[in-house]
Amino acid sequence: MTQEDYRKVLKKVWAQKISVEDALRMLAMEPFEEIPCARVDHHRAIRCGFPEVIFCQAKRPSDITQIASTILKRSQFLLATRADRAAFEAVCEANPRAEYHELARCVTVNKKKVPRHEGRVLIICAGTADIPVAEEARVTAEMFGLETSMVYDAGVAGIHRLLSQTDKIAQADCIVAVAGMEGALPSVVGGLADCPVIAVPTSVGYGASFGGLAPLLTMLNSCAAGVSVVNIDNGFGAGYLAGLITRKKKPAD
Repeated sequence: MTQEDYRKVLKKVWAQKISVEDALRMLAMEPFEEIPCARVDHHRAIRCGFPEVIFCQAKRPSDITQIASTILKRSQFLLATRADRAAFEAVCEANPRAEYHELARCVTVNKKKVPRHEGRVLIICAGTADIPVAEEARVTAEMFGLETSMVYDAGVAGIHRLLSQTDKIAQADCIVAVAGMEGALPSVVGGLADCPVIAVPTSVGYGASFGGLAPLLTMLNSCAAGVSVVNIDNGFGAGYLAGLITRKKKPAD
């Protein structure tokens, strides 16, 4: 059950449409459910506003199917990250509505339309090689019900490409800036934006980028105020954080 489901139950009690005992039966579910391979957190959506997400990497397909089936017993939505084709097929075993976002390496299931929230998340990536991480952020933010827009290939090596997008930057409620190499993009974006900027270092780059460590340190040392940083290649974490920031700023009606 989601926070909204709980509100509906409590409103029915208040309106005397159901009894307190009936409400208790509806709400009396364990906060997690034990299955052979995991303990699924059913109350994640109540505490955090979004259901538990499956990280597919290194999981057996049979385990992914079990976890997805358990989550979808009580949730209308599912997001699985770092998913290959085998993981997608495993989620399909749990629910045939599963959709594979190949570039983002994500699988989503929407048993009903995702409720829309006000707020715009702009996702900017420095180079074409950074697109998969940016797409992971996009899919995650859209599962929060947020409007997203993308700007690809706007790295500082050709900074005029970024400066041509100042209207989009000005209209955004939150920006995710994704970059590898030296990772300068978020600092430049932070100097142009009046909203939070979430920096995502990627593992793209030549040897001295140390698999994303160099852009991570650049972003952590940004002189632009309002820039926060997630871990290397963590598009999911950036999209999730953007969803929390934007949804809190502009809650749904």
